[in-house]
Amino acid sequence: MEIVEATISSIQAALEAGELTSRELVLIYFDRIASHDKDGLTINSVLELNPDALFIASALDSERAAQGPRGPLHGIPIMLKDNINTGDLMHTSAGSLALANNYAGEDAFIVKQLREAGAILLGKVNMTEFANFMTDGMPSGYSSRGGQVLNPYNISAPTGGSSAGSGVAVACNFCMASIGTETSGSILNPGNLSSTVGIKPTVGLVSRSGILPLSNSQDTAGPMARTVTDAVHVLNAIVAHDANDAAMGAGYWGKQKDYSVFLDPRGLDGARIGVPRDYFFEELTDEQLAIFNRAVELMRQHGAIIIDPADVRTARQIKYSSVVLNEFKTVLNAYLSKLPAGSKIRTLKDIIAFNNEHPIETLKYGQTTLLSAETTTSGTMTEITYIRDRAADLKLCKDEGLDATMKEHQLDALLFPADFGARITSRAGYPSIVVPAGYTGKGVPFGVTFAARAYEEPVLIKLAYAYEQLSLVRKPPSLKSFI
Repeated sequence: MEIVEATISSIQAALEAGELTSRELVLIYFDRIASHDKDGLTINSVLELNPDALFIASALDSERAAQGPRGPLHGIPIMLKDNINTGDLMHTSAGSLALANNYAGEDAFIVKQLREAGAILLGKVNMTEFANFMTDGMPSGYSSRGGQVLNPYNISAPTGGSSAGSGVAVACNFCMASIGTETSGSILNPGNLSSTVGIKPTVGLVSRSGILPLSNSQDTAGPMARTVTDAVHVLNAIVAHDANDAAMGAGYWGKQKDYSVFLDPRGLDGARIGVPRDYFFEELTDEQLAIFNRAVELMRQHGAIIIDPADVRTARQIKYSSVVLNEFKTVLNAYLSKLPAGSKIRTLKDIIAFNNEHPIETLKYGQTTLLSAETTTSGTMTEITYIRDRAADLKLCKDEGLDATMKEHQLDALLFPADFGARITSRAGYPSIVVPAGYTGKGVPFGVTFAARAYEEPVLIKLAYAYEQLSLVRKPPSLKSFI
């Protein structure tokens, strides 16, 4: 069957009809990866393939034959960002050569959920090293372990980061879906530039246990897929309560068991959507602005009530924050301390030392950010600047920012161009969904992002799905020639 742009539902139908097996599906993806990721256009999005993938697929085929599928993800190949632990034969390195030989002791919590849902963990994908917290000026999608990921739509364009491989592998049809992680735009940014759907959940909806961290305040994992429906299938699988993640203590994770009920083609009808024109549109080209405005007009024509502008009054007050820098050393050292016995890397200081010992291989762009985290932060998060910046982030981004704007205009959601709202939504810990909206004259993807308040994923899914079904702009990259 034609695998390019196939959906989870169409693959499940083929599996149920006996037209395809999961083992055959894995082999098809292996062939595409060999032909286009490692040869041909050499996209370089896939860092590592699971040596057990074919065995797992065969076992799931047998289980299907004996007792039927477990659910939508049964026998479906999924890729994982390289900062997500798997207790198997794959490494977890966050793109760093210092951790290139690291085997996690056990699966991350969300990986256990994916396995239980019947997903096939096809492999690990490349990422911006240490989630773009290695150094100043490192290109998105580059890691010392994996090299540079290319944008398949235009190789001279950026991939976005840090979940570059997660977005690109999905866009190129090297897997059905993937898991990315975000601290400040790392799902939304590559989703925008790879013409994929990325769901950045509320911090606390999805477990972070077993994921190499960047920030305790802002980190979350989330799905990336070619359609909203497929992304929701993956979200359903990974949302479950993890008692070891303090961010889940509020218990909101249990309020919604199945997000697919919000896949409503009329979801825009009567929805109040605000457009924060001030500040967030300053870097748009005329071409990008035209794509955005067409998206807004399409929503308006199909029942959305557009409040334009609905500006965030604190947007220009939001400056550099030391929160992530101060949290990084603490959370990374805690993660490294739990690596299996035998690991020589136990602290951020060890990583810096390793890089200094192997400068040609590891320091192509330097390690200024790692050095800043090691030398200017205590690792105890007691710095005055950290405490004040954390309070300011919540005040300006959440309380007086997004909350105040949505209350003032009685909004269901805000609509941002591309990923330009990621800085404010991430510091608030709020959810967002990026959806393809078009392509520039050079073929570079451009999307729109719906954002709302904590645990309002149902609202965002309704809006994103309805817009997607009306626009249907996504197209796969040709993978045939350089642009």
